[in-house]
Amino acid sequence: MENRAISFELGESEVELYRIARELLLHAHHPENHRVAVAMRGGSGAIYRGLHVGSKRINVCAESSALANARIAGESSIHSVAAVSMDEHGEPQVTNPCGVCRELLRNYGTETIVLVDAGGEVGMVPLLELLPFPWMRAAETEWSTLPPSVSAAAH
Repeated sequence: MENRAISFELGESEVELYRIARELLLHAHHPENHRVAVAMRGGSGAIYRGLHVGSKRINVCAESSALANARIAGESSIHSVAAVSMDEHGEPQVTNPCGVCRELLRNYGTETIVLVDAGGEVGMVPLLELLPFPWMRAAETEWSTLPPSVSAAAH
């Protein structure tokens, strides 16, 4: 199945985010406490870094800390994101955001572009393609959802 939403035509801007996240992970990596690093570009063009923080009982994703840094700096939206984790050879590689991070990122820009590992090749995907149906309470939608019913084709 072909994914039409992904682009493999990365520009210098996307590669720069990867390089910054890679550098951070090489500097701060710890196999339990700091497993992922992120670089994200805000709508202003500024770059924010984030690092996974973990312990035996809790883990905070790198995307969360980068988002916090962006908001502290007054950033209102996120343009693009690159996250990396270590491969088995100790080399940072692009890693896809978890479901929680996809939810968080969506709160700061539905137009956000995310670098993804597409089966060994790095591409860019709009966040809306990664999370087309976000979690929402019924009272938060702009529509009323009809109850499910058996379709005529299912008979």
